[in-house]
Amino acid sequence: QVQLAESGGGSVQAGGSLRLSCTASGNPYSRKCIIWFRQVPGKEREGVARIYTDSGMTRYADSVKGRFTVSQDNAKNTVYLQADSLKPEDTAMYYCAAKIPTYECDLSSAGIHTWGQGTQVTVSS
Repeated sequence: QVQLAESGGGSVQAGGSLRLSCTASGNPYSRKCIIWFRQVPGKEREGVARIYTDSGMTRYADSVKGRFTVSQDNAKNTVYLQADSLKPEDTAMYYCAAKIPTYECDLSSAGIHTWGQGTQVTVSS
């Protein structure tokens, strides 16, 4: 059974940075695809970045490309989301999630089997 726990959210001014962490436990095969999502109340959850934990390959949504970086520290079983040049529209609850390995590791929520509890990011102008 996989468990995910996010940390690192907070409040920053526009142009600032935050580093979010997603610490995982459980079967490594079941968490080979980790995706960062964000959600604003009343809007659909948006996948913003993903990483294959076995290869380190990454993919980003257009909305964050060039500003956000997803990385990992395998020794700590942790995936990071470095968010730079933050904008007020990045304000959201951020979640990490693990996808069933047989699903395509894209930015959709299809095949997600485990969600973290979320961490709030607030960007003021």
